[in-house]
Amino acid sequence: EVQLMESGGGSVQAGGSLSLSCRASEYTPGTFCMAWFRQLPGKKREGVAGIDGDGRTKYADSVKGRFTISKDYAKRTLFLQMDSLKSEDTAMYYCAADPGSCTLVSGPVMTPSGYRSWGQGTQVTVSS
Repeated sequence: EVQLMESGGGSVQAGGSLSLSCRASEYTPGTFCMAWFRQLPGKKREGVAGIDGDGRTKYADSVKGRFTISKDYAKRTLFLQMDSLKSEDTAMYYCAADPGSCTLVSGPVMTPSGYRSWGQGTQVTVSS
């Protein structure tokens, strides 16, 4: 089972940017789906951005045009570039990976049940 470790979270003013990273403990084949989710205490985990083995991406409507997901196979790392951050982006962000069942005809799935490997999370706090 692949293990994931997130980094890059922190506090930032609204309108600012942060870049999150997620490093895998072992090589993840290109067929793997990888995604970012976020969650607040007492709330359901929400899909933020995903990328499948073909490079197709999917974003939550709330972050389209502001967030960009990418991955570097050589570095075994998934990235999430977050720009124009808003207070509502405040949450614990989690990295997730799956060997392939996450891939749909249209791209990666954006529900937690589609992923079997998870990181411990990194906190993102956006303030005015």
